[in-house]
Amino acid sequence: MSHIIVVGGGHAAAQICASLIEAGQGERVVLVSDEAYVPYQRPPLSKSYLKEPEPAPAWIRADSFYTGKGVALRLSSRAMRIDRQACQLHLADGTTLPYEQLVLATGTRARTLPGLEGMGANVHTLRTLDDAARLRQQSQQAEHVLVVGGGFIGLEIAATMALQGKRVTLLESAPRLLARSVSPEVSQFLLAHHRSRGVDIRLDACIERFEGDEQGVKQVWLNGEALPVDMVIVGIGAVPNEELASDAGLLCENGIVVDENMRTSDPQILAIGDCTAFPSHILGRRLRLESIQNANDQARCAAATLLGQTQAYRALPWFWSDQGEVRLQIVGLAQPHHQRVLRGQMHDGKFSVLYFDGEVLAAVESINSPSDHMAARKLVAAGQAVPAEQAQDVSVPLKTFEAQAA
Repeated sequence: MSHIIVVGGGHAAAQICASLIEAGQGERVVLVSDEAYVPYQRPPLSKSYLKEPEPAPAWIRADSFYTGKGVALRLSSRAMRIDRQACQLHLADGTTLPYEQLVLATGTRARTLPGLEGMGANVHTLRTLDDAARLRQQSQQAEHVLVVGGGFIGLEIAATMALQGKRVTLLESAPRLLARSVSPEVSQFLLAHHRSRGVDIRLDACIERFEGDEQGVKQVWLNGEALPVDMVIVGIGAVPNEELASDAGLLCENGIVVDENMRTSDPQILAIGDCTAFPSHILGRRLRLESIQNANDQARCAAATLLGQTQAYRALPWFWSDQGEVRLQIVGLAQPHHQRVLRGQMHDGKFSVLYFDGEVLAAVESINSPSDHMAARKLVAAGQAVPAEQAQDVSVPLKTFEAQAA
């Protein structure tokens, strides 16, 4: 029997296995992951998993889902080399697996921060279940928590730690939070919200040096001020795990380059999820996205390719981030030339920022406004023209414009 090998243990890997099982192809699939667990939900790791008394992993699907449909699980197995000529995958334990088709769902790893060499005992990043377990255990004794990075993961962890009564300092090198991801309005709201919950946020932060020893960081110097530190959490972005692909001669450019059907430069090898650089039909250029939506939808697209039912990847991007009492939801890809319109009032803690490309609603950011987000997903996907002045009026539900489109 010809094999489809899936390398990875995240959402993309879980979804392509599920799609192939649904198509009756489970017995052809081998899932290779360097983690010891079947794929699990990643978002809770920065939130509920850190604060619950007895946290349990949120499995995407149970082990029996895979094995009951014939999927072979190779857990705690690191893929080391692809032999494209022989169509073989070499594992770290010396095992060689033949494949007819190979799917790389290798994800990303946390970007590291210089200056912390030799002081790793209390320095953390958060990508995996094991990372979360270590972070949770150490945080129980920590009082002063330093978070480096004002992106999604940094803000989520900062909110979680503050809710547990920790003294949290967050350092962001940019002049505003989430500067590359959200509007100034949303940045301003999140800054005020987190500060009101006790998080000491320092913008335009420039770290001079860390001080400590092999037991960990003791303090950080910032603009001439020494801040006490019990633990450091680094959340300054992620690097795509593309080495397995690049070492095999596959084209990589800030991610494994794929076409609209998720094929790499070798048609027998596909790639999906956070590790891919894919052609965005919205932007007209290659893009790499780190989101569960993108991972799942690319996995479905790749499964169709494997089954000979090719379809171009055209999924609408959407994201979310839970930060304490705040839920931020985003749909679409906002661009600098888009016109921004505020719907609602920021001081109410419930509003949306609408982005227009001419008269077309192109993207929406929503704070604690799930109904806006759900309507926006339909309107943006449809390329719907929406009257901006009416859309500003919160007494008019956004879903009203869906009916007009119909």
